Amino acid sequence: MPPLCVTQDAAADELLGRDPLALLLGMLLDQQFPMERAFAGPRLLADRMGVDTLSAADLAAADPEQVVTWFRGPPAVHRYPGSMAARTQAVCRLVVDRYGGRAEGLWAGVPDGATLRERIGELPGFGAQKARILVALLGKQYGVTPPGWREAAGDYGRQGARRSVADVTGPESLAEVRAGKQEAKRAARAAAAS
Repeated sequence: MPPLCVTQDAAADELLGRDPLALLLGMLLDQQFPMERAFAGPRLLADRMGVDTLSAADLAAADPEQVVTWFRGPPAVHRYPGSMAARTQAVCRLVVDRYGGRAEGLWAGVPDGATLRERIGELPGFGAQKARILVALLGKQYGVTPPGWREAAGDYGRQGARRSVADVTGPESLAEVRAGKQEAKRAARAAAAS
């Protein structure tokens, strides 16, 4: 698998590339927060925990106040440290309960893209859009390509798209994704105004 270049920070991207839980938590944190900072959050969390690889079991079992402390920083792992710390623990508990603590259990041996999208959509904090984006990210950059994954990802799965983190491979594509998101927001505001 080629190295990921989502955060534009080598240490954070390296963790995302080798730690499926870090990738999953980065996607969770990608909400009302700059994309690069959201996906760099797992590296900050791992550093504060004093670990090289995140453990769903350890995060699920940790004292919630300690997790909030790790999230607060400075710098904060997310702009809403309390609620995102709780959501992180909820995701980790589900990963422990259903997938033996292994985030890659979400996609290992999945029969098709629709099932993958459904499994992701069951995670706390993962709505339909976030599930489609993660399916696209897994397919485009993580090598997880069950039959029908592009269809399950919707427009985010299109070849050559510049719509989401799934399409970020460096500074240039990050700028293209950001410009596309800003244009989509302008179009939505204009449609709502008319």
